[in-house]
Amino acid sequence: MKKTGLQNATPIRPSCKAEPKTLTLALCAALAAMAHSAVQAEDIPEKDSTTLAPVTVKASADASAEGLSPAYPGGQVARGARAGILGTKDNQDVPFSLTSYTNELIQDRQAKSVGEVLQNDPTVRVARGFGNFQESYFIRGFILNSDDVAYNGMYSLLPRQYIATELFERVEVLRGASAFLSGANPGGGGLGGGINLLPKRAPNEPLSRVTVGTGSGGGSTVSADLARRFGPDQSTGIRINAATRDGGTGVSEEKNHLDLFSVGLDWRSRDVRLSADLGVQDNQLKQTRTNVSMSGLTSVPNVPDNSTNFAQPWSYSNERDTFGTLRAEYDINKDLTAWAAAGTRLGTEANSLANLTVSNASTGAGNFYRFDNTAEEKVKTAELGLRGKLRTGTVGHEWVVSASHFGKERNNAYTYDFNNKLSNNLYSPIYWSQPAFSGTATSGNKLDSPALTGRTRMSSLAVGDTLSFAQDSVLLTVGAREQTLAIENYAYNTGALTSNYVQSRTSPMAGLVYKASQQLSLYGNYIEGLSQGETAPSTASNNGEKLAPYVSKQQEIGVKYDAGRVGGGIAFFSTTKPRSLTNAANVFTSEGRDRHQGLELTVHGELTRGVRLLGGVTWLDAIQQSTGSASTEGKRVIGVPKLQASLGAEVDVPGLPGLALDGRLVHTGASYADASNTLEVPGWSRLDVGARYLTEMQGHVVTWRARIDNLTDRNYWASVGGYPGQGYLVVGAPRTFWLSASVDF
Repeated sequence: MKKTGLQNATPIRPSCKAEPKTLTLALCAALAAMAHSAVQAEDIPEKDSTTLAPVTVKASADASAEGLSPAYPGGQVARGARAGILGTKDNQDVPFSLTSYTNELIQDRQAKSVGEVLQNDPTVRVARGFGNFQESYFIRGFILNSDDVAYNGMYSLLPRQYIATELFERVEVLRGASAFLSGANPGGGGLGGGINLLPKRAPNEPLSRVTVGTGSGGGSTVSADLARRFGPDQSTGIRINAATRDGGTGVSEEKNHLDLFSVGLDWRSRDVRLSADLGVQDNQLKQTRTNVSMSGLTSVPNVPDNSTNFAQPWSYSNERDTFGTLRAEYDINKDLTAWAAAGTRLGTEANSLANLTVSNASTGAGNFYRFDNTAEEKVKTAELGLRGKLRTGTVGHEWVVSASHFGKERNNAYTYDFNNKLSNNLYSPIYWSQPAFSGTATSGNKLDSPALTGRTRMSSLAVGDTLSFAQDSVLLTVGAREQTLAIENYAYNTGALTSNYVQSRTSPMAGLVYKASQQLSLYGNYIEGLSQGETAPSTASNNGEKLAPYVSKQQEIGVKYDAGRVGGGIAFFSTTKPRSLTNAANVFTSEGRDRHQGLELTVHGELTRGVRLLGGVTWLDAIQQSTGSASTEGKRVIGVPKLQASLGAEVDVPGLPGLALDGRLVHTGASYADASNTLEVPGWSRLDVGARYLTEMQGHVVTWRARIDNLTDRNYWASVGGYPGQGYLVVGAPRTFWLSASVDF
């Protein structure tokens, strides 16, 4: 079935209820008025009920000449993606493994966050941050936290813990290390891959879409997506997205409320392109089910019933973020382009947490203590660059030079009551009134006025060149990035500077693509990752010493095949990453290492007309090496399975125009929750299904979507860890139903 007028849609959230925030009321009223005026202004002719006029949507995700990479047949992924400073590239032309998931897929799977989109990716597994509800992602077995996700190529501009899908157009996954392409991640992750989100821009055709939905636990959503182009040659565009979500989930007593609003602007002339974004997201969680830690156990507890909620009724986590970006691109001449970009974010957080620690695997008995935290975070980032083309004899060059700067300040405060533990149970939760902090509670700074605890500054200069030989059938990319990491840490309560870490490193890269035919590309690469070193603990003789930056080294070879309507790839990779340990001389050092190697198989496209495929399989072997301990030497890395797969298919139902059904199998193999591999966590498989019906009502395109995730209501531990060295557990969500309707005015 050909999609009509529904590309670039964005799910959204519930209703303008009786007591929402003033911002939500204002947005709902304004958007309703805009949608009504759009209906009045447009002459909508009568159409045949089964023949819908297609809407051609062409949008630039940033101020770039390339714009969005076109969608691949089937519409679920794009033909290419952004390869860091190399810009937007066709997947067949780069020596890396890339996938860009489209807004069409995001809508049709009713994904509400980055993590829900990445359930479709066989190389990624979604976890949760340590002690909080932050999304984290295992890519090739390495952790990437959500605050290290890039927005249009720049880090940490979107909300730190949870990013709603209404804020972006596409999710791009770059598998493998990326220090040369994108620079080091501010949070120290990204050694196994990176995630880049593309902003929304106004398409060439007017867009006025409202989506309403409801689901398990009484959850509801209302959203609006409006776009127009103005001026001579439609040179100016505006895209507005607003959403509100409210209500429960499939987990007992769990509640959430989210409000967001974003504006994307762009302007283009023959030689100049400008864009800007402004957004705000307010995400509030109440009694959200916590992670499960283990203490003194010799086996992993059985999974509780997936709807059981052992979170305390008074626990909450609130996060509010405001962000903005500016980007400009100027064609100096036909072979030389300059660009500049800048972005900023202000985020605030407040939490009252009561995470469960289980001390008896058979009974589920355990305890919790109250932990309150407040934080403020300010991010400023910018980049400048030149990109050009030239030829030296028969050799073509696409060269790039880029300079970037990143700065972040974090104010933090906490109070935790470790010595005032209260009992709880994994299987039969015990609920308490919120306890007052005892006289033995420990505090750092004041909760109502968090103070500076950390400052991160990163600067870099990168140079690269892609050389083309043999009538562009051989592409050699070489480059290097010189980076400086400057980290300052400040003591709680006194504000004294406790460490000042300044280290530099040059990260090289080399990659080769051989285009054996129009359909077949062979590639290989060597590329490094970079992250700040750890600090020696108080028990080591070099207490307080910061280790040099950790350098991961990756080698990868692969094959990409594009048959026109079906594409796929095979990649074999091996990555080594330093790991810290205290050696026999009681010196904290980075003598150890983790070695991750694996094989990835991916597929996408239309197998036949009306049958779409997406997914693949990953085999991983993540081993601890040179650990200095016989109990961990040669053992598997915490939380990383040997096998994981995401296999999806979507079929247009013959004889019923507009109706499509989809199914997705997600499998994750067994993994370990401890470094010595004594706590084995069983693997799991989950079946998700969905349906979509596209029709026309009174001259408007209407899309109905229904979805059931975890159709068989499987109980399972969804993830193990999500923070290096930690093996905490997260219970998978129960059977979850969602129904929505989108109307184009």
